[in-house]
Amino acid sequence: MTSPMRAALPKILAFAAAAALALAALSGCQQQNAANEQQNENRQYMAQVNQVMDDLDTRLSSFTDAVSRDDVVGMQTQADDALSVLDDLGSIEAPEALADVKQGYVDGAALLREALTDYVALYTEIHSATEAAPFDWSAYDERLAAIQEKYDEGIAKLQETDQMAAGMEASGEGGQGAGQAQDAADASQQDAQGAGDTAQ
Repeated sequence: MTSPMRAALPKILAFAAAAALALAALSGCQQQNAANEQQNENRQYMAQVNQVMDDLDTRLSSFTDAVSRDDVVGMQTQADDALSVLDDLGSIEAPEALADVKQGYVDGAALLREALTDYVALYTEIHSATEAAPFDWSAYDERLAAIQEKYDEGIAKLQETDQMAAGMEASGEGGQGAGQAQDAADASQQDAQGAGDTAQ
């Protein structure tokens, strides 16, 4: 009964990895630039964001493993860990010049938080169903689609924020960041599509 959810999860995690790779490209490029104090602060912020996204990817991989083992307790634990990492995005202090960038990441993380929480709730409801209180499969597709839509909105917000940060870097702090970030995002999107095809 849980196979449809397992089929959807790799696509979700692949998108998260795509966001992490795009951020890694940004922070890596920024570290190569000779910079004044403001540029150093910008790089430090982006490096911290990149680390958070790397941590998130690790937590979501563990979450996937728990789902594959039908381990509801483990899944809840790993989901809590992932949500804690998402909270870290809001606690990173951003330079004034990157206030809009920070808000974009925070908004994207909030959407991912809602989607992941709803996903865990749906999976737990399925797992705890009994003959006396069966799960309502008639609403399953609609609920899962709503979760996927919210997750996609979160990823889109992160990607939009990546492009904003890359554009700021390209216009004022180095000309290669935007292209490298976009290349990483494009490559990751191809990986995400492949993961989704394999899952189905």
